[in-house]
This record gives sequence, C-alpha cells and structure tokens, in this order.
Amino acid sequence: MPNLKEVRIRIASVKSTQQITSAMKMVAASKLRRAQNAILKMRPYAAKLKDILQNLSASLDSGDVNIFAQQRQPSKVLIVVITSNRGLCGAFNTNILRTAVQRIQNEYAIQYQSGNVSVLTIGRKGSEFFSKRAYNVVSSHDSIFDDLTYDNVASVASTVMTAYAGKEYDRVVIVYNQFKNAAVQRVTVEQFLPVEPPAATEVVSKINTDFIFLPSKTEIVTELIPKSLKIQFYKAVLDSNASEHGARMTAMHQATDNAGDLIKELNLAYNKARQASITKEILEIVSGAEALKNQ
Repeated sequence: MPNLKEVRIRIASVKSTQQITSAMKMVAASKLRRAQNAILKMRPYAAKLKDILQNLSASLDSGDVNIFAQQRQPSKVLIVVITSNRGLCGAFNTNILRTAVQRIQNEYAIQYQSGNVSVLTIGRKGSEFFSKRAYNVVSSHDSIFDDLTYDNVASVASTVMTAYAGKEYDRVVIVYNQFKNAAVQRVTVEQFLPVEPPAATEVVSKINTDFIFLPSKTEIVTELIPKSLKIQFYKAVLDSNASEHGARMTAMHQATDNAGDLIKELNLAYNKARQASITKEILEIVSGAEALKNQ
C-alpha cells in the first residue's frame, strides 16, 4: 500500500509541473501567432521571385549563366542545418538532425568519407549535436533566433554565397522544418546553391517575344539572384521559427493533458490508500473493543 504522504507530495509535484507546461503552452501560442504571420506573408513573395528568376535564368544563353546558377559536380558540399536553441518541443530537433545525418551518410557518403562535407548550424541544438561528433562544423549561428531580423539572416546567407562563389563548395543544401500548422511540421531538404532550373514539366515563358528588358536579362538576373537567395534563406529560417513554436505548443498541450491524467490516477490511488487506512483503523478499534468485551 502506498504511503499517503508520498502520494500527496507526488500529486503536488505533478500539479506544479502541469502549471508550468500550461504556462509554456500559452507563451508558445503567443509567439506562434507572430511567427505564423511572418512566414505566411513572406511565402507568396519568395515563391514568385524564385519562379521569375528560374524562368529568366533558363532563358539565358549558356555563356551568360550567373555564377550562382552554374551547375557543378558536387565534390564539396555544405549542409545548413536549422534547429532550435531550446528543447521541450517534441521531435522537432530530432527529426531535423536524423534527416541531416541520413542525407550526409547516403547521398553524400563519398564526399563525407573524403572529408568534403561541411556543416553550418543555426540553432544551439544542432551546434551541440554536430560538435560532439565527427563532423566538420564550419560555423554556428545560435544567436539568430534571439534577434530574428532579415539583416541578421542575410549576413549569414551572404557568407555562404561568397564561399560558394569562391568555389569552397559546389553545393549548398538547407535542412529545416517547413511550417504547415501548429500540429504539423514537415522536414524539408532544399537545395540552396546552385539555383535549380525549372522542372522539365514546367513551361518556360517565351520572354524574348513578350518583353524588352532594360537593362538586359543578364544584368537583371545578376542583380536579383543574390537578393532572391537571401530571401529564400530568410524564408527557411522563418519557417523553422514558426515550426518550433508550433511544435512546442503541441508538446506542452500534450504534457498538460498527460499531467491531468496522472493527477486523476494519483488521486484515485490516494483515495484507495486512505480508505484502506481508515478501514484498518476501524478494524483495530473493533478488535480492541471485542477483546475488552471478552475479558
């Protein structure tokens, strides 16, 4: 039979935990609204800009292809892994890290064995994970989520783009959680560099016959591609930020519900133990009275 005092202490402890998880759920919900508004406003602009640039790049002559659109054999690869700074968000970070490791060990196994796979981390959980293992972590940017602005993210994107233009890497891949809703986040692996051409099934507009470009298409692409890449990078970080708050809100909601179920079970156990204790005391009193009566 459980000790009544121990059960009371455990009930109080679970109630305290429930209050904490409930408060964290409300904080995550508040942050989620702002993060969700930011990513939903950014997506249409980023998608349209990417579509325009893909079509423009595809219509250029082979000699005019921008450095960021040149397709090279991926002998040196950079993996950008976007995680969170804090835990308590379910499988949010675990899914990202598992996907990144699988991508390195499967698709880029030859490059990894040759020491030509590097990792750039955004988020403390990713930094801690890869720094403790045999991976070449070139840089970590854990403070971005403390002040999530376009300028801060664009500076990281510029560093990556400069390294790619200098042929330090032949391919740059971003692994992040794409926000769907508060309960659903989809792990996404997206090629950042080089800029991917339109799919073969897409119909490229006959831009030459419809428009006159001033300045030329080459100059427009040269000017817009760096801006577009920074926007795509920023969108990925915003997606991850919204996904983190959604995952944490869902995890804390489940934790709060589980704490409520546990409290019910502990109250039932406490009442049973208390009833058994009272019954035992009554039996002892009755037995004592009967013993006195028989003397």
